[in-house]
Amino acid sequence: MNLPTTQPAAMVVEVTKSFGDRKVLEALDLTVAQGEFVALLGASGSGKTTLLRILAGLEVASRGEVLVPEVRTVVYQEPRLVASMRVWRNVVIGLPRNESTRERAVSALREVGLEAQADSWPGTLSGGEAQRVALARALVREPQLLLLDEPFAALDALTRLRMQSLVAELCGRHHPGVLLVTHDVEEAILLADRVLVLRIPRSRWTGPSSCRVPAGSEARHSTSCGTSCWPSWESSPASAEPLWDPRANRCLLWPHHLARLVAHERMFAPGRGPAVGRGGHQRRRRWPRS
Repeated sequence: MNLPTTQPAAMVVEVTKSFGDRKVLEALDLTVAQGEFVALLGASGSGKTTLLRILAGLEVASRGEVLVPEVRTVVYQEPRLVASMRVWRNVVIGLPRNESTRERAVSALREVGLEAQADSWPGTLSGGEAQRVALARALVREPQLLLLDEPFAALDALTRLRMQSLVAELCGRHHPGVLLVTHDVEEAILLADRVLVLRIPRSRWTGPSSCRVPAGSEARHSTSCGTSCWPSWESSPASAEPLWDPRANRCLLWPHHLARLVAHERMFAPGRGPAVGRGGHQRRRRWPRS
């Protein structure tokens, strides 16, 4: 179902997705506000990409309600460019053709720093350049919801940093609702306004009974229980839980996530995170204290 423009960029209500007898998502609730950047973390197989495909309209939820805007686009891990079409034509592929079509494509390429490559063939581009073309193709449609499925995973470290800065700048300029699927905790906190982790329901945790939470309970699990409560990711459905709430300066992390964040925080001044460019100005994220 499509959302009116005055509503959130995306809303998922009690969504369950099953493949045969295996539940990947169960009773999942999620809202992405207009202009909000949400990052989604979770182990492989926890349903992150499945949720993104449901929002994109490529999968149908087994149960529940999915509300999305009519204009939404996806940037995948691979650029998925058409090799037989020049770069500018890849940007506007699928859009109505008129006299301003090339101008729109070149304008979008200018935003990602590839105006000079408009007449090049995709095969002549580097991996980072091809991914920038994919980003231009997504934004030229002026989406209300932008879905990013690990778009930087195949890039080298330096190119990944440049792409992260570019995405933050462009999202601050165009203000779509954004859902980023990633395995990189640092990337999620660097870019997102809100970070969620996709996890299994507490009622199916494999830890000791004292650490289990009854089904349907909204109580939060404390990392003080330690790794003995670490859930089995293999065959249980997943749900989304806040990983970090910047407004409350509080985090909810799995033990290995917490260890990575603590190590990352030591690279910066006490209590401060890295500079983040969004909307043409510099901001700093405050790391949660232990």
